[in-house]
Amino acid sequence: MKIIPIHAESYFIVERKGVFNQILRFTYYDEDEYYYKLVHKPLEYYAEISRLHAAMSDFLSREKILVNNEIVKPTVIMVNIDFAGYKDHPYIVYFIRFKGKLHKGENVFEDYYEEEIAEYDYEIYWFFPERAKIKEVYISGDYDLVKKNILYVWARKGDKISGYEKIVFEL
Repeated sequence: MKIIPIHAESYFIVERKGVFNQILRFTYYDEDEYYYKLVHKPLEYYAEISRLHAAMSDFLSREKILVNNEIVKPTVIMVNIDFAGYKDHPYIVYFIRFKGKLHKGENVFEDYYEEEIAEYDYEIYWFFPERAKIKEVYISGDYDLVKKNILYVWARKGDKISGYEKIVFEL
């Protein structure tokens, strides 16, 4: 079975009440069309969804995520497999959520994870509440402040990823 990750994108939507919603999508090249064949076998499909859910939960448990210096625990809410127009280009979507205590004024999000080399191109979009202001960004890859409350991050295959992210924002 030859399933190769070719792209990823992630969307973080941060709520004023401290809920961080993440939609994470990985696109693959699936030469043998394994996932396409799987969607027509419900028992095997749901077993694969459960396996993917457990694998992502395990992966996230190895990260240390802090919101205002307090550890938060991400939870995988949903996993889905679909296709980007071709049987050999499946994508897997994860909906992940965690909650931290935010307050008026300055807030800090930090994430510690294993250092790596990017295996594929990816983009990350951060959407903070209206009237929030991103004040500081420390992240691997390049980034652009699209608006005072919207951050766009990208990295390309082969980029070194430091294993640490920090975003300081004001509510």
